[in-house]
Amino acid sequence: MKNIFRFKQFSLNQDRCAMKVGTDGVLLGAWASLEKNPESILDIGAGTGVIALMMAQRSPSQTIDAIELDDHAYEQCTENFESSPWGDRMFCYHAGLDEFVDEWEDTYDLIVSNPPFYSEDVSSGDKSRDQARQNQSLPFDELLEGVSRLLSPKGIFSTIIPFKEEEAFLNLAAQLNLFPRRITRVKGNPTSETKRSLLEFVFNATETKIKALTIEIRRHEYTQEYVDLTKDFYLKM
Repeated sequence: MKNIFRFKQFSLNQDRCAMKVGTDGVLLGAWASLEKNPESILDIGAGTGVIALMMAQRSPSQTIDAIELDDHAYEQCTENFESSPWGDRMFCYHAGLDEFVDEWEDTYDLIVSNPPFYSEDVSSGDKSRDQARQNQSLPFDELLEGVSRLLSPKGIFSTIIPFKEEEAFLNLAAQLNLFPRRITRVKGNPTSETKRSLLEFVFNATETKIKALTIEIRRHEYTQEYVDLTKDFYLKM
């Protein structure tokens, strides 16, 4: 069935989610650093729950929370969590970020988010999909403000955004004392333009490690770096 996405250790139903499993989410789920062994993880705008589930596969963290505003996506994310091998340590909250921030008192050691980011006024004819894709439903300044309040002092925030938004996003983050520790700029193939920026932030200013990642050498022939990053998840890697 096309509405079931199968990974090596878990499967996702996505028939009720506006935004299906895509390369961006998988990139972030594989790239986000776990080197500090976070005890608590939060996925903002979870959608299908794919990033949180990738975190559960990669990490022994006993607290893996997610928040999702859309009714259908929330229900599907919850079901995907419950049917996974790690359902006992995963929970999805049905809330918007502003509401969650106002009511939540704990902080998280790792926050991940694949935010909606089509700032252009685009329409696919599907209202839920458009809302999920357009950053009006979660503006970058609101995302960063929420992260600055929910992230523990030594925590890490990892996200993926359009490369063209990188400079503005870094400037917004700096105003909240969030500083880039790693940046990986992603392009589809050797001759294509850079499309995405994977960004990792911490509260203390530090040297930024900048890298580039190319996904394909040519159509359906993946670079070794991309294979190494995603091989624990994709069935055919």
